[in-house]
Amino acid sequence: MMDALVVTSIDRIPRAEWDRCFRGELEGWDYHRAVEQAGLPGFSHRYVALFDRGALLAAAPAFITDYRLDTTVQGPWKRVSSALARAMPRLMSLRMICLGSPVSEVCHLGFAPSVSDIDKPRLLTRMLRALEDYAREQRVGLICVKDAPDAAESLWHFALDAGYQRLPSLPTAVLDLDGCDEAAYLARLSGSTRKDVRRKMKMSAELRIERRSTIDDVLPEIMALYDQTLARSDLQFERLTPEYFAGVLRHMGARASCFLYWHVDTLIGFNLVLHDGDRLIDKFLGMHGELGRRYNLYFVSWMTNVRLCIAGGIPCYQSGQAGYGPKRRLGSKLQPNWLYFRHRKPWLNRVLKLVGQLVRVDRYDPDLGSGDRAAA
Repeated sequence: MMDALVVTSIDRIPRAEWDRCFRGELEGWDYHRAVEQAGLPGFSHRYVALFDRGALLAAAPAFITDYRLDTTVQGPWKRVSSALARAMPRLMSLRMICLGSPVSEVCHLGFAPSVSDIDKPRLLTRMLRALEDYAREQRVGLICVKDAPDAAESLWHFALDAGYQRLPSLPTAVLDLDGCDEAAYLARLSGSTRKDVRRKMKMSAELRIERRSTIDDVLPEIMALYDQTLARSDLQFERLTPEYFAGVLRHMGARASCFLYWHVDTLIGFNLVLHDGDRLIDKFLGMHGELGRRYNLYFVSWMTNVRLCIAGGIPCYQSGQAGYGPKRRLGSKLQPNWLYFRHRKPWLNRVLKLVGQLVRVDRYDPDLGSGDRAAA
């Protein structure tokens, strides 16, 4: 007998059971517990789980939030949509339940080792139905899947038959460093980019780089840099808290680091990263606007992470979503992700299909070239 549950805390699911389903996943039980305890404003965390005679068969994180329809709009149109949101907040914001995590770049799905590839679509269908039933109970209208990776498209094909719409989401930037040393990595870049990196890295001599496992003593400075960075961004989905940064380091232990970038005694940047033997995930880079540019901190931080990967034999550097221009110049490839959505009210679902074409992310980011994604 298979039971489908939607629970409000990951503590309801044994750590060993969760990690057994997500074997090898860096953003595992510890990471999601840190996120849950971080108190991200506007988000309520949920977890969808399938049990067979008490054993966990499949699971996925989820969340509930009020979703701004113009979240992915950038540039001059953002000012227009923001004005509309202020004038008509109920029109521009919908209550949403979403499979995935607000602070992960792909929708992680976990299956027990005993589950065959043939059975995975059936179990995923059951999880999505459980989410839909829960949405009905909670009177949440919009049901979504955030950042379903293109590599798992065959798993999600059933969603289109179930009335879900599909739109491009922000892709994940990934740099392959397998078997590279620093010279080999730089040799893969164009001549102009290689020259630019070497020139900008000269500024690192004026900086002190500190790798930390705890940051409690500098949290106010980190949050000030975070606020500056967030204010410069058009793309704002979640707002991270001090407890997120400190909690991820505390819960993840040796699998997380925070690099601090100092000029004399002034903290001008920080970078939170997760890492294991297979992958380094750049979670957030925050920097002082003026001093960050003066000391080329983006490139200094990039090369710091590349060198950490090379020294540790880590073959994959995942540098995240947004800011794709410099990431592509520096050798990253973009792995497509998809957003699936359906409103429980059919008429509103038809409206959202039209709205979706207006707000899709590849309309506003010139660095999302057609070569990185199949047509929607």
